[in-house]
Amino acid sequence: MANAVNERGEMDVRSGSRRWVVVAVATLGFVIGMLVTARFDPSESEAFSLWGSRDEEKAADDEPKKEESVPKFSGAAGLPDFAMLAERVAPSVVNISTTQEVKGFSQPFGPDDPLREFWEPFERFFGPRSGPVPRGPFKQRSLGSGFALTKDGYIVTNNHVVEDADEIIVRLANGKETEAKLIGRDAKTDLALIRVEQAEALTPATTGDSDALRVGEWVLAIGNPFGLDNTVTAGIVSAKGRHIGGPYDNFIQTDASINPGNSGGPLVNVRGEVVGINTAIFTRTGGNVGIGFAIPINLANEVLTELKDKGKVTRGWLGVMIQRVTPEIAESLGVEEAQGALVADVIDDGPASSAGIKTGDVIVEYDGSAVKDSAELPLMVARTAVGKSVAVEVVRNGERKRFDVTVGELPEGEPEAEPESETGEWGLAVQTLTPEIADSLGVTRDLKGVVVTAVEPGSPAAEAGLQRSDIILEVNRKPVANLSEYRKALRGAEKGKSVLLLVRRGENTIFLALKAPK
Repeated sequence: MANAVNERGEMDVRSGSRRWVVVAVATLGFVIGMLVTARFDPSESEAFSLWGSRDEEKAADDEPKKEESVPKFSGAAGLPDFAMLAERVAPSVVNISTTQEVKGFSQPFGPDDPLREFWEPFERFFGPRSGPVPRGPFKQRSLGSGFALTKDGYIVTNNHVVEDADEIIVRLANGKETEAKLIGRDAKTDLALIRVEQAEALTPATTGDSDALRVGEWVLAIGNPFGLDNTVTAGIVSAKGRHIGGPYDNFIQTDASINPGNSGGPLVNVRGEVVGINTAIFTRTGGNVGIGFAIPINLANEVLTELKDKGKVTRGWLGVMIQRVTPEIAESLGVEEAQGALVADVIDDGPASSAGIKTGDVIVEYDGSAVKDSAELPLMVARTAVGKSVAVEVVRNGERKRFDVTVGELPEGEPEAEPESETGEWGLAVQTLTPEIADSLGVTRDLKGVVVTAVEPGSPAAEAGLQRSDIILEVNRKPVANLSEYRKALRGAEKGKSVLLLVRRGENTIFLALKAPK
C-alpha cells in the first residue's frame, strides 16, 4: 500500500504504521488463542480439580492416558461432572422393598390409620378415638436402596432395610422386579448381603478406597428416598471416623442429602467409585438437615466377605469394658495425655483377664497401633483374627506395661464396647471405682463400688439427691463391686418401684431412694 505525502512533501508513515500494528496484534492474539484453546479444551487436556493444582507441563504424547473411570471436570465451573458420574453409577443402584407380617393385635389409631374412615361415623356418639385399636395381623412395608457388587447377583444394603423381612423385592435399573434371597446380615455394622437370580440385568459398581478420602472431597449420594428411584444428591465429605453410638462406628459424615429410603445406597467419589454405604442421618424433623452418615466401603468389604462365605461375622474379643479417658481421669491415673481406653471392667476368665490386664489400666497401644480414643479400640479388636496373639500396652500406676493377649471370639450378645457416656433414663452416669480414682477421692483402695461421674438436672437421680463423686456401694441391698454388677442390679429392679442405694459420700454412708423413671 502506498504511503501518503504531506503538504511539505514528506511521506506520512503514521497511517501505514498504524495498520501494521493492528495486523501484528491480531496475528499474535490469534496464535495465543489457538494455544490457549488447545491447552484448555476439555476433550484434549487434563481437567482442573477443586482441591488440586494442575501440572505445569503436559504429559508426553506417548504416555498412557488415564483410565476412563476418571471423570472430566468442567473447566468453567471447576466442579466435577455430576451428570456423567450419575450416568456411570445409576445402573448399579437398585430399589429394595420389603414386606413383614406384624402379628400384633393393637396398633396406634391416628389420622393415617386405615381404620379411621371406619370410625368417623361413630365419632358423633363416642367422640374421636386416640388410643390403641384391636386389629389382626397386617403387612408392614418398608423401602430402601442397594447396589450391585458382582455380576452373579450379589447386592449390598443395610441390615435395617431387610431385617425380619418375610419378602425382599428388588427393582433393577431396567425396571424389572425380582425376589431376592437374604445371604447374611450383621446388625452391629448395619450391613446385609442379598442375592437375585436375574444377574444379567445387574451392572456391578466399582468400589474405591475409603481410607484415601479427604475431608472436603466431593461425593454423590444415590438412592431411592421416599421411593423416588435413582435420586442423586451432591455434597462433600464433612468428617471421617464419626462415632454415633454403635460399638463399631467409623462413619463418613457428609452433607449430601440423605433421606429415608436412601439407606443402603452408594456414596460415590468423583472417580465414580463407591466409597461408602449411606446408612443414617441426624435429624430433629425426620428430614435431611445436612448431616448424613455412610459406612466406609473398606470396612464393609471385610464384613461382606464373611457374610458371603459364612452368612455371619466372627469378631475378636478382649473381654473388657472400656471408657473414655478425660483430662481429669488422665491426671489421676498418671497418664500424660487424655488418650487411650480406660479399662472400667474385666470379664472373668476372658482373654484380657487371663493375660493380666486389670481394671484401671489404660490401653494406649493395641497390636502395634496407638489407641488415641477409646472408641477406636472395639473396632481394632473386632477386626483381629480369633486366636491371634497381640501385644497390648497399658499404663498402670504411671508405668507402661506390655501384655500378650490371645484374642478370643466375641460371644453372641456380648458387646465389646465402652459403657454408655450418656446419663440414660435414670439421669445418672457412673464408672467402676478403681484404686487410682479412690486415691483421688480420698477413700481406701480396697473400697468396691461405682463412682458417679454425672447427674442430669431434674432427673430421677437428681431428685434422689445423688451428687457427682458419690460412690454407690449397694443397689437394693446387694453389693455392686463394678459396672457390670451395677447394671445387672438396676435391670433386675421392679418396674414402678424405687431403687434403694447405699452411697458413700465423703466419710459417711447414706441411703438414697432412686425413683423409677416414668
